[in-house]
Amino acid sequence: MQFDQLKRREFISLIGAAAWPLAARAQQPAKPVVGLLSGQSAGTAAHLIAAFRQGLSETGYVEGHNVAIEYRWAENQYDRLPSLMADLVRRGVAVIATPGSNPAALGAKAATTTIPIVFGVGEDPVKLGLVASLARPGGNATGINILNIEVATKRLGLLHELMPKRTRIAVLVNPANATSAEFTLRYIPEAARALGLQSSILNASTSDQIDAAFATLVSERIEALFVAPDAFFTSRRLQFATLTARERIPASYAHREIVEAGGLMSYGTDFTDMFRQVGVYVGRILKGEKPSDLPVVQAAKFALVINLKTAKALGIEIPISMQLLADEMIE
Repeated sequence: MQFDQLKRREFISLIGAAAWPLAARAQQPAKPVVGLLSGQSAGTAAHLIAAFRQGLSETGYVEGHNVAIEYRWAENQYDRLPSLMADLVRRGVAVIATPGSNPAALGAKAATTTIPIVFGVGEDPVKLGLVASLARPGGNATGINILNIEVATKRLGLLHELMPKRTRIAVLVNPANATSAEFTLRYIPEAARALGLQSSILNASTSDQIDAAFATLVSERIEALFVAPDAFFTSRRLQFATLTARERIPASYAHREIVEAGGLMSYGTDFTDMFRQVGVYVGRILKGEKPSDLPVVQAAKFALVINLKTAKALGIEIPISMQLLADEMIE
């Protein structure tokens, strides 16, 4: 009898020991999943994603350790954004991040009223209908405003200061990015007139259309090019660098990445830091804060970047005043 009781106790102990790891694993909380939707392609955004992860890590979240990230890339095809957003909503992610894309932010807001959204947009998010106010966003969205309108008009002024004798400029927009194209066409031609410049509008939504736009620049003897802020244009930075060098057309861009690739000059928000700030806000929401209580951050870092090698190749002498103003001179 005693032998049977001993065997029974050993059997129960073995069963309990085998079951404990399974129970422990079942009790471990699942990693929260963040959905990141971008209009860009993964291949051109590696440094930006690194900045987003850095922002998350500043709040204690490390991808693969205690948070998972579902990436969705529109590959510069903005008509894909609604289906990609719907997929993230169906996935039931904890937070949706849309850094650097007005169309993605608007698509997220239209797709869900319950999942928290952290955006990075160039226009006033109140006017876009994303938040009720900057200080108290209300609803399920908050994020970063990178002030594209204010920056764009100053960028045009800097282009004119660099080449004051050139009065015929073209403004290139991507009509597929409706919000960027709309604000550029609303403000830049008027700002050009105030500076005594003659401006014409060119459209491009594909690589072939960029080539066609440069053919028009040459045939119409345009003296300078102002490129609207757009992720697709940034992804085509080598094409812009090649065409502007071949046709000897100085151009101004919103993002430094194009200048690093051989473009002449850029002035704009520190886009990398914006991705980091979006990551910070995502982390704070994962910790329990509500987007309705997190005020919209207005970008405070702006940079004028000039490529001296490109300027020399185009026969442009950089005024001392602009050399002193520049945050970085690439040689």
